[in-house]
Amino acid sequence: MRAYNSSKLTLSLIVAGGGMASSATAQSTGIDQASEADLALIANFFTSADVVDGPILVDCTLSGGTETTCFSITVRPNPLDYTPGPWCPTNISDGADKGGIWFLEGEAVDVDGEFIANLAETYGDSEWQLFDPDTGDVRFTGTLEACEAAARPDVDPDYENYCVQCLPEYMPEGATITYVIPMKPFPVLRGTPTNFGGSGVALNGVRLDGPAPVDAILGAHTIAPFDDCGGHVNTHVGYHYHAVTDCLHGTPTTLKSADLAEVAKEGGQIGIAMDGYPIFAHLMENGEEPEGLDQCFGHETEALSYHYHAGSAGSNQILGCHAAETGCVLVEGQTVCDASRRPARP
Repeated sequence: MRAYNSSKLTLSLIVAGGGMASSATAQSTGIDQASEADLALIANFFTSADVVDGPILVDCTLSGGTETTCFSITVRPNPLDYTPGPWCPTNISDGADKGGIWFLEGEAVDVDGEFIANLAETYGDSEWQLFDPDTGDVRFTGTLEACEAAARPDVDPDYENYCVQCLPEYMPEGATITYVIPMKPFPVLRGTPTNFGGSGVALNGVRLDGPAPVDAILGAHTIAPFDDCGGHVNTHVGYHYHAVTDCLHGTPTTLKSADLAEVAKEGGQIGIAMDGYPIFAHLMENGEEPEGLDQCFGHETEALSYHYHAGSAGSNQILGCHAAETGCVLVEGQTVCDASRRPARP
C-alpha cells in the first residue's frame, strides 16, 4: 500500500465531519492535542445520533500497537430519524413494503412474498421452503428465543427454513455502544491493509459493520433480511448496517466553508471509519461512481485528504478493508481501548 501524503494528513479532522484544522495548527500542536473546538466539530457531526456520552478525548492503543489519542463517543444503536424494519414478510402474497432487502448477485433485492416463494428456484435447491404451501404464511422468528436460536452461527435445526428477524425491543433497555476512534489516522505502510470486522460508525450513531456471513445464513436454508436502510438487529450490538442505502444522507454542514463544494461533490460524509478516516456516500453528487478507489474503497482528491466511499448496497462490503490502524468498539463494562490485543478478522 502506498504511503499517504503527510501534508494531507493535516486535513484528517474531516473524519469528524467538522472542518479541517489549519496546517499551521496541526504542525505546531499535533492533532493528538486536539482542542475543545475539534471535539465540538465531532459532536456536531453526530447531532442526529442518540448520544449518551461524549465525545471526549481518551488514551488508546490502536490495532498496530500505536499509543495515541482517540475520541470516545457512547451511543444507543437507535436511529432517531426513522423506525427500523420491516424485515420478513408474513405471507407470500405480501408486497415489497412488508419486507426488507437481501443481497443477490451483487444487487440489493426486495424480500417480498414472491422472493420467499421463489427461493428454491433462485438458489437451485429444492430444500428451500420458508412458507406453508397451503396458507402461504411465512415462517419467521417472532420471539427473542427464536431469534437467538436462528441467528447464531450453528443455526438450531428447529429454525432451518425460517426468515430470521430480531427486533430492536429484544435488546436490553438502555443498551449502549462506545466507539473509540483515533483523532489522527496512522496509515499501514507495510503489509496488507487491516480489517477488524466493523467498518465504522454512521453519522446517526449506528454501527457500520463488516460483511454479513451470507454463506452461513444460506447454508441453513435461512434468510436474515436487512431493512430498506441496510440494517438488521443482533442481540450483541443491536441495530447495525451491512449496507449503505439512501437512508444515510451525507452532510457537509460541519466542514469549513472552503470545503463545502468539494465535500458535496464527493457525495457527502456519512460516517467515520474505525481507523479515523471519513466514509463518504457510495456515489458522487452527480450520480457517478468515484474514480481511482483502492482495495479499501478509498482515495485522495486534489482538494480532500484520503477518504473512503461506501460500497454499493448489494455488495455486502461497506469498506473493502481499513487503510490504517483501527480503534475499538466497546460494549458495556469495557472502559479501555487496546485494539492490539484482538485478532484480525477477514
